[in-house]
Amino acid sequence: MFVTEPPIFGSASTATTNDQTRRTNLSLILSLVHHRGSLTRAELARVTGLNRSTVATLTGQLGELELLYETSPGTSTTVGRPSSHVHANPATAALAVNPEIDAITIGLVGLGGRVIKRIRYPTQRIPSAQEATNIAAAVIDGMRGELDSVYRIVGVGVAVPGLVRAEDGLVTYAPHLGWNDEPIARMIADATGYPVWAANDASLGAGGELLFGAGRGSIDLLYLNGGSSGIGGGVVTGGQLLTGTDGYAGELGHTLVNSAGVRCHCGAIGCLETEVSRQRLLDAAGLDVVGLDGVGLDGGDGDELEAALAESRDPAVGAEVDRQIGFLSVALRNAVNVLNPERIVLGGFLATLHSLAPERLAQAVRADALDGPAHDVHISAAGLGSNLLMIGAAELAFSGLLADPARVAAKPSGLLASDA
Repeated sequence: MFVTEPPIFGSASTATTNDQTRRTNLSLILSLVHHRGSLTRAELARVTGLNRSTVATLTGQLGELELLYETSPGTSTTVGRPSSHVHANPATAALAVNPEIDAITIGLVGLGGRVIKRIRYPTQRIPSAQEATNIAAAVIDGMRGELDSVYRIVGVGVAVPGLVRAEDGLVTYAPHLGWNDEPIARMIADATGYPVWAANDASLGAGGELLFGAGRGSIDLLYLNGGSSGIGGGVVTGGQLLTGTDGYAGELGHTLVNSAGVRCHCGAIGCLETEVSRQRLLDAAGLDVVGLDGVGLDGGDGDELEAALAESRDPAVGAEVDRQIGFLSVALRNAVNVLNPERIVLGGFLATLHSLAPERLAQAVRADALDGPAHDVHISAAGLGSNLLMIGAAELAFSGLLADPARVAAKPSGLLASDA
């Protein structure tokens, strides 16, 4: 699903043909610059083990494909000729779509992971798959003049709060949206003419944080997001996103935390998302979601919610925060024991809970989890804020380009997903 840096090839001996070696090394250079930001040719040579002349040839070829561009070196304190700086070209871009129960968010993300534009379209009711498609297509059509004249769009990534089949982007079950067996990827592809891929929103959030946010540098990471459609999770192990057989792995919102709890949308009793709830926090703080920015919507950091909870002197508010932190710590303890992650990253309103009592949450997890895996785990808030799901969904669309830049960059942008 996500392309991290491919294996580094220091020589052509591991490739069967020169063309395969070239394609692999083009992928390596493009992925490094896309994920790590501007690098000099010398830095690329040092990281990859390739010689500087090979790096110069590869960056030149990627420049001809309009994927990278170079700027002249500034002054240098090192011995030798200063090295050019290599940058991702944001004119090659991806579109991102995130349907939620109260809004559809559409983003434009340039190569390099920078969110260029983000449009949140509120809905009066929970949107059907067709309504979400119509809204996304209408917003994209409104951007079409700019997209066609300024950008090369590689495709659309869709972050869905539900179970999404990896092979074809079919939403098999999104309980809060009320979607069952909805071919959302094909629907948006037909409506926009762009190639489209879809995946679970929390899994995409995990990939985004791993590559660009608080999880950068980690190889074993758990990401847990809380939003208006409940709680979802993504797991990275050994640097790879854990997908499961059909792409459904990571549904930590449906792990048992209270055997005497209430029935969940999924049919089970006492799921995490029945006990740890954004709506309960809003109710406790006396806030209305209408007009409130960043309360966990598409990965937001919830500044207004956090301030209201932190400043409240109502004992009931403090009790609700404590109650939710207690149940969240149960789920995290179980995840630590099973997955042994290096880092846990919390997004949406879960980041708000963490910010209200970071030490309390960490201590609760360490107190109840096994000593070994609990000792080294670090818990933090997501680093990408409200742009998280836009970046994660766009990365899904960028994956093919990063894997084979020469092949994908040569294609027109209007291909259907099945042809990409």
